[in-house]
Amino acid sequence: MTKTQRLSTLLIAAVFLGGVVAVTTATEQTSETVQVGAGLAKATFAGGCFWCMEPPFDKLDGVISTTSGYTGGARRNPTYQEVSAGRTRHAEAVEIVYDPSKISYAQLLDVFWMNVDPLTRDRQFCDGGAQYRTAIFFHGDEQARLARDTKQRIEDSGRFDQPVVTQIVEAGEFWAAEDYHQDYYMKNPIRYKFYRYGCGRDKRLDELWGEG
Repeated sequence: MTKTQRLSTLLIAAVFLGGVVAVTTATEQTSETVQVGAGLAKATFAGGCFWCMEPPFDKLDGVISTTSGYTGGARRNPTYQEVSAGRTRHAEAVEIVYDPSKISYAQLLDVFWMNVDPLTRDRQFCDGGAQYRTAIFFHGDEQARLARDTKQRIEDSGRFDQPVVTQIVEAGEFWAAEDYHQDYYMKNPIRYKFYRYGCGRDKRLDELWGEG
């Protein structure tokens, strides 16, 4: 292991340990915490660590809110400790409430794809396990159609010589993660940047989609 690799491992461990301590004081979270008002819509994406999936959507005009949480599993009210250990089959995900008059679901899909590695099954960057799988959890037939169309276009583009393994499945119950996970990149910017850099997320995204 090189010096750089050792440093990255230590940084990721420090972030993880900070999260474990917070787990012991987390309060029980609730399902469907964001109420979608008239004229608004919902999108749900899994792209590995949910800390890293909030920022690209938060900055978009028309996005009302992003919520980190867990979906795709059977257990009710799962905790971060249970999900991160791979015991519940949930995926870390973000639930997005948006205004379709300002931003379309197709545009959200474009942002999703550009922020994930769609070629790796049950893993994203340095995080391994089904809880870090990539998935589009669609709400309704139109979202399902658009999601499948974009996946097919990527496969037909010839950009990759490996299959796109991102799942496209119907959205089920979504459980908001503990409060300390919400807007983590704003609450803990230094720790977040250390984690993201140490995990190699941006380096891999540049390899897949091009720099920037």
